[in-house]
Order: sequence, then structure tokens, then C-alpha cells
Amino acid sequence: MGTTYGKAGVNVAAGDRFAARAKALARTTQRPEVVAGVGGFGGMFRVPPGYRRPLLVTSTDGVGTKLRVALMARRHDTIGIDLVAMNVNDILTLGAEPVVFVDYYVTDRLQPRIASAVLEGIAKGCRLAGCALIGGETAEHPGCFLEGEYDLAGFTVGVVEADEVIDGRRIAPGDLLIGLPSSGLHSNGYSLVRRICFDMAKLSLRSRPPELQDSLADELLRPTRIYVPVVLRLPRARLKGMAHITGGGMPSKLPRILPAGCTAHVRLGTWPSPGIFALLQRLGKVSRDEMFRTFNMGIGYVLVVSERDADAVLTALKRQRQPAYVIGEIRRRRRATRTPVVFETGT
Repeated sequence: MGTTYGKAGVNVAAGDRFAARAKALARTTQRPEVVAGVGGFGGMFRVPPGYRRPLLVTSTDGVGTKLRVALMARRHDTIGIDLVAMNVNDILTLGAEPVVFVDYYVTDRLQPRIASAVLEGIAKGCRLAGCALIGGETAEHPGCFLEGEYDLAGFTVGVVEADEVIDGRRIAPGDLLIGLPSSGLHSNGYSLVRRICFDMAKLSLRSRPPELQDSLADELLRPTRIYVPVVLRLPRARLKGMAHITGGGMPSKLPRILPAGCTAHVRLGTWPSPGIFALLQRLGKVSRDEMFRTFNMGIGYVLVVSERDADAVLTALKRQRQPAYVIGEIRRRRRATRTPVVFETGT
């Protein structure tokens, strides 16, 4: 028998079986707007009813080198939640409701157990965000990965009313910053995390340093928090701006929503910070500024509201049992202020 695609390393039959599994999981995420989902050459959906002038909002992202920790730990059930979270939290900052999600999974040779665990996480993330998994691509690339390795990417589409877009334009001096806590590292800074924990400190994934309540593996693989269900229930008119705190931390992400002439002053000590950050700072002898330039430091999402609306927003968050902290304020930028985000000590 001559050379075949299978002999080259691609198992078409395994791919077809996995596609059937994906279709079953996608059904657990469905919304009524889905016209055609997993199984065809493309997904189709209707814009949800009730929108007068709908705008479509898109985002694409991956999970960074957090994936390497999942591979080290041989735990693949949460990384899919991270993939969804990184996308839907981004479009949420514009006030958009995520409606559909598409994933891309590529590996050397398809291993159904691993791929199914990843896909189950993606489906769970979609259910948490209220969006439908309507398609994706699973590919085998022999020779491009080590055995058992894979990579992930995701893509989401959301909808927002044209006159309800939240883009930061109304932010003004005197507005307050309300921080929503992260679940930990989320999906950023893992190149530095791995260098500190494994190269410098020689920790194992089973290690339980005093700063942590769980094993290092549990802490590093804790999934990114999905803020969609909480934020979409808030009084939209009271929200002036929102920021998803990911890579680069507050110094990188808050300026994206600040109008010219405004500075965000963040008061340190106004929120509890998970122990993983103290651990990394201690082991790596990392400066405070570097920590804030790399990690979310315990705040995964920031709302900007006027001072008069702050109590109403905090009450709405409390009704949802969502912890929230007033972490700072917006001030007029002075010429002497070199950066748009200033960290201050004290409450």
C-alpha cells in the first residue's frame, strides 16, 4: 500500500469522531439566535431581538503561556474557560453582550481525552458567559508540536446598542474607580511566573508555599473569572467606562479608556490581593512597579462611575453577591504627571 494521509500523521477518522463530540457539547451552550452551529462550514446566528441599532463587537485571543502549565500538570479541564474569558471580558468593556464563540484547537496528533477536556472547558465558559459555541476548527499538524502538545485560540462576537456603547468618553475628573476582584493570576504574566516558580525557586506543581491555601498547580490553573453575567445586570447608564485588567496590568489597560487630560489615581491597600502575588514578589524579588506592570494584582475588572452613581452601582453589585471595592478616582492630569495611572499608598 502506498503512502496515506494517516501515515503522514493525520487521523481523519479521529477528527470526525471528535467533531461529533464537539457538536454534542456545543448543544449545551445554544441560544435561540443560532441558525447553524457546529458541523457545517460556518456558523450562523441572528442578532438578538430588541436591538434598534445593533453594533457587532469582536475579539480574538488565546491563553498565553498558561497553556504550558496545563501541559506540565496534565490538567486540561480549565484552560478552555480561560480562552472564553479572555475574549468575552474584552468585548464586555464596550457594553457588548457576547452571543457566539468559535475556537481553534491545533495539535500534533489528536488525543481525544485531552481535546475533549479542553472543549468541555470551552463549553463551560460559554455557558457562564451566556454565549453559544457555534463552530471551531480542530487541526492536526504533525511535526509542529511535541507529542501531546497543543495550542488554542478563540473568537467571539457580541452585540451592543449603538447609543449604549460604553467607551470612556464621558469619564471626567471626580469619577470613581470600582474594582472587581480577580480569581488570581487569570491568564497573564505566566512567562514570569514560570521563570520564578520553576527556574529560580525550583518549586514543583505539588508545592504548597505558605502564601497559598492550595497547591501551586491549583493556584496557577485557577480559571479566569468571567464578569459578563454580573456586569450586564448593572444599570448601564451609570457606567462611564470599563477595563479588563490583563497583560500589562492597570498601567497598560486603564489608559485605554481615559480621555485626554485625565489620570487614574489608584489607592493601594483598598482591596485584598491573593497570596500568589505576594509569593511571586518574594521568590522573584520583583519590584512593586514591575508587579503592577505584569499582573492584575487582584483586580480583574474596573468600572468607572460618577461619584453620585457609585452607591447605586455598589448596591447593584452587592445584590448579586459580587465583591467590589472603591480603589481610586479620576483626576485632572497635571503636566508633572508622567503616567496616566498613578499608584498612591494609603486609603
